[in-house]
Amino acid sequence: MSFFLRAIVVLVVWAGTLPGTAAQAGAAAAEPFGQDVFGTQSASSEVELQKGISLTSQGRFAEAIPHLRAAQGRVREEYAAAFNLALCYVATGQDKPAIRILTELRESGHNTANLHDLLAQAYAGTGQEVEALTSLEQALALEPNNEKLYLYVEDAATGHQNYELALKILDLSLQKMPNSARLHYERGVLLSMLDDFDSGRKDLDAARQFAPASTIAYLAAAQASLYEGNIDDAIRVAREGVQKASEDYMLLAILGEALIRSGIEPGESGFLEAKAALEKSVAQKPTYSSSQISLGKIYLMEGRLDNAISHLEIGRTLKPDDAAVYATLATAYRRKGEAQRAQEMLTILARLNREQAARIAGAGGDHRSAYGMSRARQTDAGSTSQP
Repeated sequence: MSFFLRAIVVLVVWAGTLPGTAAQAGAAAAEPFGQDVFGTQSASSEVELQKGISLTSQGRFAEAIPHLRAAQGRVREEYAAAFNLALCYVATGQDKPAIRILTELRESGHNTANLHDLLAQAYAGTGQEVEALTSLEQALALEPNNEKLYLYVEDAATGHQNYELALKILDLSLQKMPNSARLHYERGVLLSMLDDFDSGRKDLDAARQFAPASTIAYLAAAQASLYEGNIDDAIRVAREGVQKASEDYMLLAILGEALIRSGIEPGESGFLEAKAALEKSVAQKPTYSSSQISLGKIYLMEGRLDNAISHLEIGRTLKPDDAAVYATLATAYRRKGEAQRAQEMLTILARLNREQAARIAGAGGDHRSAYGMSRARQTDAGSTSQP
């Protein structure tokens, strides 16, 4: 399965802030304290909190962690420090410490939809399906019409290749919000990725029906064309969407990838269009792995090996379980004369292909049968949500 088709289901990473905005948090931290329980460490700890919040809002989660840990237990907005630290742990795949922090916050009386939803994401990351669904239900009890709450947890499940849980969440979400174009789109992509394109196409068509002429409609149409192998139509739809709806980074990524699949060569107008689209997509959302990987392909075609490897490695870091990036990386390393690195990439690729096939076979069967008888981030990586 192509990395690009799978990567449209975007791994969820929140960028939480203090109640209000990061700027407001900074203003609050600048207020004079006098003598209080925080003592002489208060001012420096508040600075650490500001740094952590700023880095989190930029999607620089690993960099934010030490600043938030330094602030934890030493600042006035302790909830903000703890929540953002847990958020960064989830975003960097450290789900167990995130669960510990979030359960402590919950047990101390904090009861917000975002807290329960982030906890559900962490549980999805550790494979605790019952706990993930329970926490999601607690979030929805507070904000029943917030479709993003479903999407965050579904993306977390998909990002950890727990497709069965992801499908359960999307099925549940569409029972509650049957007219949501976004939810239909996500289920259509996931079902298609699980080799049930007939059912997936129905959801992609529903997404277009419920949000005609929107970015989601163009994304759904372009994705359907890619799954069908109709590259010319995918290019046409994505190009039209970019011109008429918005220069959305996902549409730009689809356009660039579809042009690559069409057989473009360096120097051709289509090549220049793909390169421009992908560079713009990466500039808009550097944490979107599909754009990084496709741009790496473009640079590899140009012979810019160092640039290609740089973007491919970024894409690999963002989506380490994305099998297709490893084949391109192997080619890039081989052309650079690094045979050992190339072989390492191929070894990882072989393992991931075996694991992926087993997961798809295990997750898709029951749903394919059920739908035959009767399936974003997204919030996007780096989008903001208040604790």
